Amino acid sequence: MTAFEDILHSIAPELKELNERMRHALHTSNPLMNEIVSNYLTTKGKQIRPVMVLLSAKLFGGINGTALHGAAAIEMLHNASLIHDDVVDETPLRRGRPTINTIWDNHIAVLVGDFFVSMALQEALLTGNLDIASTIGALGRQLSLGEIDQINKARNHHLEEEAYMEVIDNKTASLFVACVRMGAIATEAPREDAERMEQFGRLIGLAFQIRDDIFDYFPDSHDLGKPTGNDLREGKVTLPLLYALHRTDIDDCAAMNELVRRDELNAEEIDTLIDYARRAGGIDYAYATMQRLRDEAVDIISYFPESPTRTAFISIFDYIIHRTY
Repeated sequence: MTAFEDILHSIAPELKELNERMRHALHTSNPLMNEIVSNYLTTKGKQIRPVMVLLSAKLFGGINGTALHGAAAIEMLHNASLIHDDVVDETPLRRGRPTINTIWDNHIAVLVGDFFVSMALQEALLTGNLDIASTIGALGRQLSLGEIDQINKARNHHLEEEAYMEVIDNKTASLFVACVRMGAIATEAPREDAERMEQFGRLIGLAFQIRDDIFDYFPDSHDLGKPTGNDLREGKVTLPLLYALHRTDIDDCAAMNELVRRDELNAEEIDTLIDYARRAGGIDYAYATMQRLRDEAVDIISYFPESPTRTAFISIFDYIIHRTY
């Protein structure tokens, strides 16, 4: 059993209750919606985000009903963003299974995504806690703006690492920040402690996206359902290549900078840029960046007394860095 599986085992009853609540909340009188949702929930993934909510609550006192509602709201909103992303990116597979837009169509997929958004808000309101509801509302706004910002920066060829980190801070790290905030709100944790864990959540979210982006530089993964070079195909330049594009000591650096600024890239050009990023040490740099983020996160969480929950958070960070899909 891996360290992450140990974590799941330690909160297995709460995770089971969470998933039962989600199934109940998402059940409707419409047979088509029920079929689509049931099929979608068949592959839940690792559920890292609701796990983060539950662990945060556990760190600050204990998992309660408010934390479970908050975790369900976070997971529903996250799933809504994935469903909408699959439509925008025309993604055929997710976690090795056909996406909703592939099985049915884009129209239905958008409506199902909207349904998940509305149910996330309803689940948050069931807590009777305005801070929980506000967190979900603010998160939805930030995720949307993060995606728009990424599109804008891609179209205008912003090739600075600072711009990249700003994008992933909004589109990915914000979700992890919201997760630990949910647990803190549910247990009425002191604000200073909550803010400390929000810093941890931000760092783990940044590392998560960097690791996700690294997949783009390697052969297709059936489990990931993401073809090699997909980000570049969409005009997104991520950390490994960004680093490589600043390696002015390499002979073809200038040529690669000129190539990446083209409005459209063919398969051969994408392969050329991927090969360059790997040759120029971009992958190693990305891993080193994740390790730096992890070290910062360990320093932050070490403020709290030693406990299995504190150890679990560090184990999740390690899992994220070394995950294979």
